[in-house]
Amino acid sequence: MFKKAKWKNPESHCRTQCEDKHSNVLGIGKSSMKENKIAVVVMGVAGSGKSSIATALAMRLDGYLIEGDAFHPEENVAKMKNGVPLDDADRADWLDRLAEELQCAYGEHKRAVLACSALKYRYRQHLRQAVPAPGFVFLDLPRNIAEQRVRERSGHFMPPILMESQYAALEPPVGEPLTLIVDATKPLADIVHAAATWYEALNREPG
Repeated sequence: MFKKAKWKNPESHCRTQCEDKHSNVLGIGKSSMKENKIAVVVMGVAGSGKSSIATALAMRLDGYLIEGDAFHPEENVAKMKNGVPLDDADRADWLDRLAEELQCAYGEHKRAVLACSALKYRYRQHLRQAVPAPGFVFLDLPRNIAEQRVRERSGHFMPPILMESQYAALEPPVGEPLTLIVDATKPLADIVHAAATWYEALNREPG
């Protein structure tokens, strides 16, 4: 059964639990890339199915689920609830928290599966700098379908009015390394199977 990350105060969570392991994050000392599990980021706009796909993929891979939405500070959640899109400054601390979670998982040899919008290239680069060679699964979804899904779901802080800003910010990861682009209109089981097969190939040693 996969484990799920929960956000706590950064001073009492990763910075204390993993402080002694951060020196090995980039393969320094005893730790090496072979001993760790490649992290995978399930990305896309709101409504693309990130949480569902990441949860199912973590179960399939016996991974460590990191739900990006749970790490937003209260100020960000309040802005989104009020229909105000986040900007780069709003997302900076959030991305730092997610990068730290990836580092913790890597240092503990966990197979991290992160659900995160990662809309812009610079956001993805920030996550790429946290751990060696993470993979990205981009859930590609037409805007009209994403908007319909967001309108129909309940219990989430993202209102449909913000979908325009989501697509305005989106920089599709076309041509980026270690990236799988999938049709997010396909059944969940098909997407998870494709992502798991691709991930397993990434972890397979050449030859």
